[in-house]
Amino acid sequence: MKSIMATALLILTIGIIGAADLESYQFIDRLLTLPGPGAPVIFEDTVIFTAPSSYRRVGISFAFEGYSRVYWYKKLMIPEDPAVIAAMGKKKNINPNKDSGILFHVQTIPEDIGNLDYRMVIEGLWTPDPLNPLAVRDEAGLTQSRVAIPVRAKPPSTFDAPAGSLRFTYNSAPGETITVGGTFNGWDPFMYELRETSPGVYTLTLALPPGTYQYVFFHRGERLLDPHNPNKIYTKQGMTASVAKIP
Repeated sequence: MKSIMATALLILTIGIIGAADLESYQFIDRLLTLPGPGAPVIFEDTVIFTAPSSYRRVGISFAFEGYSRVYWYKKLMIPEDPAVIAAMGKKKNINPNKDSGILFHVQTIPEDIGNLDYRMVIEGLWTPDPLNPLAVRDEAGLTQSRVAIPVRAKPPSTFDAPAGSLRFTYNSAPGETITVGGTFNGWDPFMYELRETSPGVYTLTLALPPGTYQYVFFHRGERLLDPHNPNKIYTKQGMTASVAKIP
């Protein structure tokens, strides 16, 4: 229950984060497990930047945009411990949420970039990131912080499969049970289980007749969209599903 509350609160707290997929529970879980402000963290196709929430206002600007735009950090709020709330009894104006101590910004990594250079605006002053030890000087001699982006392998695709089939891929912790269901099997959550082809990587290739298919993954009782397929649709039941077409 606490995890569900934290997830819902996090979505309300951060709103829309650019291209980051808020419907990815892996992404949300990664944010919730941040131990505190620190050096930038690369997660999937994003970089998570953090700062102490003791600052009143923190922004970040990037070299690839010519430092023409400032993105303002958001405060990460988490649910208060139920035991603490219970101890307060019937006091009025009890805040069920608490400050995690973290301000953060999530930036999608641009394509074909080797280094993500940036500067921060802390309390109105331009500065390198004090929590990032990697810094360089630009052509004007100004110090800027840097995140070295590792060479990324081509991400798997639902459509990267033999003709007349779809290949489903999902990443999670090793030893999990991941299934897929959709319009091709009456949304049965147990019929098709993905196979762990390498530690934490689960795949399944299904031969299907030509047509358009809606589907979701099932993991730990949750319905999850395909992180490797940007095409989404709302079903007649009002739920979100991934959608793929076989010509």
